[in-house]
Amino acid sequence: MKYIKKSVVIATLSLLLSPLCIMAYTEDAVMVRSRCMDKDVPVNVILPQEYSDTMQYPVVYLLHGYSDKYTSWSREGVVGRLADMYNFIVVMPDGGYDSWYFDSPVVKEYRYETFVSQELVSYVDSCYSTIKDRKGRAITGLSMGGHGAFYIAMKHQDTFSCMGSLSGGLDIRPFPKNWNIAGRLGAYEQYPERWEENTVINMTHLLTPGSMNIVFECGTGDFFYKVNCNMHDKLLKEGIPHDYYVRPGGHSWTYWLRNIKYQFMYFSDCFNKKTK
Repeated sequence: MKYIKKSVVIATLSLLLSPLCIMAYTEDAVMVRSRCMDKDVPVNVILPQEYSDTMQYPVVYLLHGYSDKYTSWSREGVVGRLADMYNFIVVMPDGGYDSWYFDSPVVKEYRYETFVSQELVSYVDSCYSTIKDRKGRAITGLSMGGHGAFYIAMKHQDTFSCMGSLSGGLDIRPFPKNWNIAGRLGAYEQYPERWEENTVINMTHLLTPGSMNIVFECGTGDFFYKVNCNMHDKLLKEGIPHDYYVRPGGHSWTYWLRNIKYQFMYFSDCFNKKTK
């Protein structure tokens, strides 16, 4: 597999908690060759300040939302400071304007499930000093990326041990005309079976109690609030352990940047326990 590095290092200095606490992470902008889509995909990789080739680091794959791109999570340096705090590598791939992280049956060039779960993981493990095991990998994201994180993790439990979501579209069926989901799966009225099979809330049968570490949350003012509550209720009914948080807020960067820290805290606990 051919990998193309686009640029090397963007050094960033950030203040955290007090002027005396300075953390300096490194952000690599790279191009990863996707054979399954026959194109180069831009990816941001954050390395913690203490990164060294002599150590192995857990990796958090962080997915962006609809209409955003691979640089979206880099705003305000929040994720970089969290990478420093927890000593994580953070990988932020471009998931396309509206891919929903499917291997689309409509547009064959849209195979983001395969890209993220196989090609990207292979690239990261070959180019960086990572824990090359599911126990050292988590995946999360916001909105479309929250859906993508759950979708990919559920289907690839041999690759990831932790999955998260912020304001995720965990049931796409109530939104057949929104965000070009129909452009990836086909129109709901024509292909209802595709929507039923590929909506995350209908994929819980893939989970067994304790097979995954699961954390998700949604703001009470979010248009995805109801589907997240429904997902919580279904997991409870099926006896699948998970952490679910409800906080005031809407579908906004103010909410996501404020609350991503709780997911990193959760992942850190899971990595340190090393139980699954």
